[in-house]
Amino acid sequence: MITLISGTNRRGSKTRLVTDIVAGLYREAGADAEVLDLVDLPLELYSPDAYAEKPPGFTPFAERILASHGLVVVAPEYNGSLPGALKLFIDHLKFPESFEERPVAFIGIAAGQWGGLRPVEHLQQIFGHRNAHIYPRRVFIPQVYQAITDGGEVVDPDVDRHLRAQATGFLGFVRALRSEA
Repeated sequence: MITLISGTNRRGSKTRLVTDIVAGLYREAGADAEVLDLVDLPLELYSPDAYAEKPPGFTPFAERILASHGLVVVAPEYNGSLPGALKLFIDHLKFPESFEERPVAFIGIAAGQWGGLRPVEHLQQIFGHRNAHIYPRRVFIPQVYQAITDGGEVVDPDVDRHLRAQATGFLGFVRALRSEA
């Protein structure tokens, strides 16, 4: 099972559209793939009290991470970093088992020319600290509003090629790590 995290809680985001496209690539390759959308996080998670006692509505999110064989994080760039909702989500997951030795791949998106490089670099630091197995082939989608239509069509052939190469390579990475376990 590959779990794809749509890394913002913004409704109708391009992030969710990209996440759905990538989930389709994993399904085309024969993998079980599910999307975990931060739009669906329980509002109680944003309370300061949630650190001491997780809201019951968060349990399915935490369980989906723990059941996953690999994670793909699609992260938009917000103010030169990752969205606060994504960091909050990560902070509430069980330590260390949520990411410990779990394969993870990253896709950055941005309206600008760097394609989400900054949030992906920040996420690599976080996941590296949590002892995840970081897949080295990252994908960056610059000018995402031109690269992908609102209807979900990837119009930039380089973006399509990179997404497909990452999906194929990450599946092999996940399988190799699972066979070693």
